[in-house]
Amino acid sequence: MNMIRSVRRRFTVGHHMATATDPATLRRAAAELLATAIFVFAAEGATLSLGTYPAYTRCWRMHRHDKGGGVVGGLVVVALAHALALAAAVACAANTSGGHVNPAVTFGALLAGRICLVRSLVYWAAQLLGAVAAALVLRLATGGMHLPEYALAGCVSGWQAAVLEAAMAFGLMHAYFVTVMDHHTRRVRAGAGAGAVAAPLAVGLLAGANVLACGALEGAVMNPARAFGPAVVGSRRWGNHWVYWVGPMVGAGLSGVLYEHLVAGGEEAEPAPSCGGRRRE
Repeated sequence: MNMIRSVRRRFTVGHHMATATDPATLRRAAAELLATAIFVFAAEGATLSLGTYPAYTRCWRMHRHDKGGGVVGGLVVVALAHALALAAAVACAANTSGGHVNPAVTFGALLAGRICLVRSLVYWAAQLLGAVAAALVLRLATGGMHLPEYALAGCVSGWQAAVLEAAMAFGLMHAYFVTVMDHHTRRVRAGAGAGAVAAPLAVGLLAGANVLACGALEGAVMNPARAFGPAVVGSRRWGNHWVYWVGPMVGAGLSGVLYEHLVAGGEEAEPAPSCGGRRRE
């Protein structure tokens, strides 16, 4: 019954409407916007600089014997750019907003009770705006160069790609909880400079590893905002765009629920205050 009452409070919009214009919420939203823009600019910029992206191939097996190393080398570059950019973005926003930088992470935090619905909506708007702004800067700075869009390889269907996205987002959300959001690790990071760097780096490295694992199959997005910004500014192709929303949201949401009720055991978190004044992330 306590869990049911907690969920009802979390999703009661009217009770928390004032939170949307609260100065603290706006500061956190600004942090999310800037951090997401930093991440998308670097990640999309690296992809744009290469000129091609492995997810355009019909299937990874076509390039297993790529003697020139172009596809493999390009995938490594993109993975490294994603890892470093995400680590930097999370580090920049962690102490202000929690460093979500991803609508799916915010959704997982919502289902885990670390943030309320109204603040989640504000975060989502900020993250999407940040992604669009970063893509727009890239488009203008390159003289209108076409921004690469995500596509599915010929050997995977939309639902298969969504399952891959869900699996990657599940792991990424768990990494966020363990290294960034959990109140025990927050104490460690607050007392040691190395911990403040290690937590975002762990998240970034996992994202980079996922790009290496699945980038050639469907892009390894794990972040709806990452796909949304370039799609709005660049290609405006929406055929398989649902994959990069449904997969990450389902995976991160499931990870958030399982972590909160199985791993954390419903322990009270200590991060930034959420709607209604409780000290939740």
